[in-house]
Amino acid sequence: MINALRGMKDLTFEESQRYIHIVTTAAAIAKKYGYHYIETPILEETALFRRSVGESSDIVGKEMYQFEDKGGNDVCMRPEGVVRAFISAKLDRQPQKYKFYYYGPMFRYERPQKGRLREFHQFGCESFGEASVYEDFTLIMMIRDIFDALGIACSLKINSLGCSECMPPYRENLQHFLTDIEDGLCDDCIRRITTNPIRTLDCKNQACQALLKEAPQLIENLCEDCDRDFRTLTELLNQAAVDYEIDTHLVRGLDYYSKTAFEFVSEEIGAQSAVAGGGRYDKLVEYLDGRPTPAIGFAIGIERIMELVKMPEAVREGIYLGAMLPEAIQSLFPLAERKRREQKVTVEYEPKKLKAHLKAADKAGAKIAAIIGEDEFNRGTIWVRDLERKEEKSVALELF
Repeated sequence: MINALRGMKDLTFEESQRYIHIVTTAAAIAKKYGYHYIETPILEETALFRRSVGESSDIVGKEMYQFEDKGGNDVCMRPEGVVRAFISAKLDRQPQKYKFYYYGPMFRYERPQKGRLREFHQFGCESFGEASVYEDFTLIMMIRDIFDALGIACSLKINSLGCSECMPPYRENLQHFLTDIEDGLCDDCIRRITTNPIRTLDCKNQACQALLKEAPQLIENLCEDCDRDFRTLTELLNQAAVDYEIDTHLVRGLDYYSKTAFEFVSEEIGAQSAVAGGGRYDKLVEYLDGRPTPAIGFAIGIERIMELVKMPEAVREGIYLGAMLPEAIQSLFPLAERKRREQKVTVEYEPKKLKAHLKAADKAGAKIAAIIGEDEFNRGTIWVRDLERKEEKSVALELF
């Protein structure tokens, strides 16, 4: 028996319906915020992500789904993002602002676990050309609207990662602190002292977290501009009555983030509690040879929220067509072709008794069951039953 590859799974039946409900709900809300759909290729050059996420990132070091194709090209299956597409289209050279939403599969190569597959799905938004902290607030509100619409309860965590002015002195200060406690840190944190010390703050090792409680906090060392923006963000959230927690150990996993960072977390999904995350990355377009362009974005992990989604009640829709004798079956297809211009139509190809047809129509979720029996076939009519109202009648075929 051939199974799906390790860390990859099929989305079928109920899960596929949940997936469609999530992305259509999120897309409808993103459109209301002025976002437009974008789709990028599954395969990208590995160099794109080495340059964008930074060599010190765990994505490059451990998690990229990378291989050499038949043409000898070093490629990887996309782990995230639409910035390359933005630059390729030369949108960074335009004076206007751009807002995109996307959804689909992303990939990482690591040990699969619940909520973290090698192929996973995201819904995300990326905003280019808007430097204002008001945009940071707006994206947070969009995520809140999406989760409200999906019936998901979660809480918000925020932090500021500073900028090129306040980050370097903080980084140096943090490195000194980490060096002093190095003997008690895990191997990953020891490696990060020189490569990416900020990442030590969100280490999941309990021993490391105990030691890091006394670590210096960037939020207390922000420059004037970053401090003003962060205070403005908290004021906006307070004004909107959005509950939040300032988490000074909240960092993003990639080197290019700055200023606002945020996560939505749920207590209903176990250890992997983050269901959405994002932040500002004003230097990323420039890193990839584009013109300096402020940007901010977020991603929602669809597998993370699958079980949390409150699905709407099933609504009966469409028509079920069936016949009780073999010679009447061909009469169903002209009806099906005409009716499908307006609604969903299910056709049963085998002759069945009335009771069996009604049971099948009910299972198909049809609103109307239309059956041709022997009497109807002889008269040129069709028996029609409204399965919601429990009303029935016979109708001439040409009038149905």
